[in-house]
Parts: sequence; structure tokens; C-alpha cells
Amino acid sequence: MASEQQTPLLEFRDVQTYYGRIQILKGVDYKVYPGEIVCLLGGNASGKSTTMKTILGIVKPAKGEVLWEGEVINGLRTAERIKRGIATVPENRRLFPNLTVLENLEMGAYTRTDSAAIAEDLERVYEFFPKLAERRKQRAGTLSGGEQQMVAFGRALMSQPKLICMDEPSMGLSPALVDQNFELIQQVNEQGVAVFVVEQNANAALSIADRGYVLQGGRLFTEGTAVELLENPELKRAYLGG
Repeated sequence: MASEQQTPLLEFRDVQTYYGRIQILKGVDYKVYPGEIVCLLGGNASGKSTTMKTILGIVKPAKGEVLWEGEVINGLRTAERIKRGIATVPENRRLFPNLTVLENLEMGAYTRTDSAAIAEDLERVYEFFPKLAERRKQRAGTLSGGEQQMVAFGRALMSQPKLICMDEPSMGLSPALVDQNFELIQQVNEQGVAVFVVEQNANAALSIADRGYVLQGGRLFTEGTAVELLENPELKRAYLGG
């Protein structure tokens, strides 16, 4: 678990966002510390996707601050955030289906210029996901759902991230693939990479998380350790089928 003496990798301080005149995030505070798995739970239109876009710099806060390793990054472009160590595995993976596995993985290193280190990281991804080495020349669109998820993870790892943000990793997957997906998240985390999981499937996310936040209507409904949230009676009724 994180120590309060540590500087958070990622922090939101009273972040408020708008789409036009409609307010989406209404003063939210999050912290993700190095090495943690933190989940952000909530239903549709709760502000989860806007949170992800705000982390990546696609949405700018109208008020409040987004900090990375203690530095305010409100004005940083997405590419600069990726260079600093933020990677994403987007909803539905968003691979380039007509490109090969190798070409998709190389896209993850597009902000880097260190060719020798890129080649080393590619080998590391292949060691981590041996199936991708076997299928490196195969078009990504022809892979199974589970293999495509491995490519999406591998692509994120190619940017040498300190934090991977996962947007709805269980979306559209069978129960067996959901389990496999969350096992992959744990394996990536064991490599020392922090993971921020934005998810509707509360049981799956809390089964691997250290801590969690729950959004409702753009505000924080509650937060706590995974164990505390699993035992929260209101949360059980709203999200956990209790």
C-alpha cells in the first residue's frame, strides 16, 4: 500500500470540467501512488470517461489542477504526458487492425527516439506475452479478443510508462476473457507499473485493486481500500449486486 509520505504519481485537486455549459466533473480529488492499482467505479454518465480524457490532456479542467509527480500539468499536450510516463489502454483496445502485431507495438514507442532501447523493450514485451512473438507478422484484426488485449497492453508498455490508465477493460468481453484481462493487469502491475482502472464492473476491479473511488453524477460518492468498498452496504446495493 502507498505511504502518505510519497508524492503521488497522479493527483487531481478539486478538478471541474465542462462540455460547453454542462458540468461533468464537479470538484473531484484522486491520488494514484507508484506501484498501486487504483480503480474508478461508476455507472454511465458518472464522469469516468471524462476523467480519462482529463488525465491524457484531451479535456482541460475549467478549475482545479492535475498533477504528475507533484508538478501541475494542466497545460501539457497529450504527447508530452506520454513522454513523462502516462500510457493508456483505451476502451475496446483501438488497435490498427490492418497493421501487424509488430507494427501496432511499434506505435506505442512513437514518442521515443532511442532505437536500441526500443528494441530491448520489444523483446521484453515478447517475453511477457510469448503469443505476440509467434504472431508478430499477423494482422492485429485477425487475432482473438484476448490476443488483441495483449497487443494493447504491449503497445502501452512500449512507451515505458510509470502509469497505465485502463478504460473499461471488461467492456464487451466474455466472463472468461474478463478474468484473463484482470490477470494481465496484475501481471503488468507486478512489473512495477501503477495502474488506474476506470471500470463499471466493480467486483472485477475491486478483486485486484489496492484502493478505489466511486463516482456518481460527477462527484465522488465514496472512496476507500478495496476491502472497505467491497464491504460498503450502499455500494453493494448500487454496484455489487448485493
